[in-house]
Amino acid sequence: MQAKYPKDSRTTLTDLVLPSETNPLNNLFGGELLARMDRAASIAARRHSRRIVVTASVNHVAFNKAIPLGSVVTVEAAVSRAFKSSMEIFIDVWVEDRESGERSKANEAIYTFVAVNETGAPVKVPPIEPETKIEKERYAAALRRKQLSLVLAGKMPPKDATELKALFED
Repeated sequence: MQAKYPKDSRTTLTDLVLPSETNPLNNLFGGELLARMDRAASIAARRHSRRIVVTASVNHVAFNKAIPLGSVVTVEAAVSRAFKSSMEIFIDVWVEDRESGERSKANEAIYTFVAVNETGAPVKVPPIEPETKIEKERYAAALRRKQLSLVLAGKMPPKDATELKALFED
């Protein structure tokens, strides 16, 4: 299977924060943002695999900055690493200043999707070939996160988590 690049899966969703999507402080509901991130990640995973994809896990979410009513929000997602049938999707959330138009990073997340066939059985996905510095950093970190997840789930002996061990060795 031929490798693909993160840019091949890049997905950008831009939308406005409406009153029905806000909490009593007039900020975007966290659940609404999670849904937007899930949609963007799903499209990125599908673009990479060209298969039906399902959300396997939400590995990390950071709500670093409140997103107020009326804000323009941009969710950017791309595959950071592909394994056998799973793909890690890194998501950046940007909010646009109403007056200056400047974008600032508000949140980020990491989701895992699995490509499946019509009966729901996992199918192989193409590998990823990172190009930029940040893509290479996210690619390397994805393997550490995968190993940590496998160790915590009891599916990998800690001694086999070579990437994790390398973090602590001199």
